[in-house]
Amino acid sequence: MNADTGATSSSGHVVVIGGGIAGLAAAHRLVTAGRRVTLLEATTRLGGKLHTGEIAGAPVDLGAESMLARRPEATDLAREVGLGDRLQPPATTSAAVWTRGALRPMPQGHVMGVPGDAAALGSLLSPEGLARIERERDLPPIDPAALGDDVAVGRHVADRLGREVVDRLVEPLLGGVYAGDAYAISMRAAVPKLFEAARAHATLTDAVRSLQRAGAQQTGPAFMGIAGGIGTLPGAVAAAITARGGEILTDAPVHALTRTSGRGWDVRTGTRVLHADAVIVATPAWSASELLAAESPAAAAELAAVEYASMALVTLAFRRTEAEGVLPAGSGFLVPPVDGRTIKASTFSSRKWKWTDEAAGDLVVLRTSVGRYGEEEHLHREDADLVSVSLTDLREAVGLTARPVATEVTRWIGGLPQYPVGHLARVARIRDAVAKLPGLRVCGAAYDGVGIPATIADARRAADEIIATPTLAQGTLSDERE
Repeated sequence: MNADTGATSSSGHVVVIGGGIAGLAAAHRLVTAGRRVTLLEATTRLGGKLHTGEIAGAPVDLGAESMLARRPEATDLAREVGLGDRLQPPATTSAAVWTRGALRPMPQGHVMGVPGDAAALGSLLSPEGLARIERERDLPPIDPAALGDDVAVGRHVADRLGREVVDRLVEPLLGGVYAGDAYAISMRAAVPKLFEAARAHATLTDAVRSLQRAGAQQTGPAFMGIAGGIGTLPGAVAAAITARGGEILTDAPVHALTRTSGRGWDVRTGTRVLHADAVIVATPAWSASELLAAESPAAAAELAAVEYASMALVTLAFRRTEAEGVLPAGSGFLVPPVDGRTIKASTFSSRKWKWTDEAAGDLVVLRTSVGRYGEEEHLHREDADLVSVSLTDLREAVGLTARPVATEVTRWIGGLPQYPVGHLARVARIRDAVAKLPGLRVCGAAYDGVGIPATIADARRAADEIIATPTLAQGTLSDERE
């Protein structure tokens, strides 16, 4: 998987730039369709934010740990690459919110924290906050014209239901996905079904109840993990790609992407120039911006404007005898930023995943997350400091006073793209500009969703568009270029 020297000519050759799950999914789609593929990854490791490691000898996910199962793309890909028998739902789906000085049960009956009924929120909100939700029926009906093409989730929910439900529930839930600010995140991009439902109903609670009725027929787990870790998926996809003749080069950063006179592409790494009929750029937005600056300044400018949040995961292993009886039931808890804590969530990994519990033996594994958009200063703290503040918050939240036998801090700098109001319009402008360059597509978490299924879906879209363009994917331009 290491880059070599020299120049490579091609016939029907597609180069995929980026070895995260988006690039791997695109390459897999292409080789399955019979295309000749080279995937280039700048680092020595494939998978991006899907990454497994160990703590005290037990395998753990050090990045994303679960994937939405009610979208089929991720679970389908796992089955296609031989991991179907390792798909595993969470052992428990109950969780809590640490707010107003106590762990409070995560309520049911909401859509990304937006309730269909105040009664569903239990003790999470104050009596005043619950009463504010009930008063929505006295407000004028939602005006679709006032919503316009987009609106911030937090702003609209606060206008209809009050700030407390945003601060105590919507914010931590959205923060768990985007590490962003609910008052800035686009409803149309982040919660599209709710946005459309809000346009069709008089109240926001009516909109939520309509979505709940529509989803009542869904069965099966909402989320899925993989025994051994979600981070094992990239390696399985890579193995499937090479088994079909695809080439994967790691430690091969791309320095330049140039359109040739024959309408093909030259892809320049530090040691090699690859000639391609088509290219898929599956890198973060800032990297894609640099690669497209010469050939599509318009797309590059839009990509450069995509902002990212950084975060850190603190993984902790405790002796089972010291932690098992202390941790409450459930998979963990979320922490609203309004409560002023350092951690924004904690996952009781040994409770949530059967495979983690079995692999950990006489240990209990849990993790905390630190950092969100606008709070990058936490990421500059020493590992020991992040462990210390995590332990302090865990002690206050659940009474855990034991010292860990092992710790691991994983920083994800620029890990999560932000989807502010207007994000989808920006994505449309990027794709319009890229479409003017035949044989080029972009994909990844920066466009249509940050979750694993959404990212895979975007990668497959990009690959399918290349596959559907015979003059680009079948190599009929190669002789012209040479």
